[in-house]
Amino acid sequence: VLGNDWNKAYKKSARVVGDVIGKYHPHGDSAVYDTIVRMAQPFSLRYMLVDGQGNFGSIDGDSAAAMRYTEIRLAKIAHGLMADLEKETVDFVDN
Repeated sequence: VLGNDWNKAYKKSARVVGDVIGKYHPHGDSAVYDTIVRMAQPFSLRYMLVDGQGNFGSIDGDSAAAMRYTEIRLAKIAHGLMADLEKETVDFVDN
């Protein structure tokens, strides 16, 4: 959707956060970046959904670097999760 596939080049996290806020979630950047960081940490989820470059924190509680210093793209396994979105198995309706 954002062109941030596993087989493409990494993008700055700040750019991706801006795209998400502009297109899908206009409620602040910290919630979006914190979610991206969690999906890039190997100790937070069984399968990392985001492939990240840079400092994404540690299991000891060290926080991640600011979004301007990190780069991300979707992990290969996340691409499989998104593959069926176009099958329209659920009828979405407007709010």
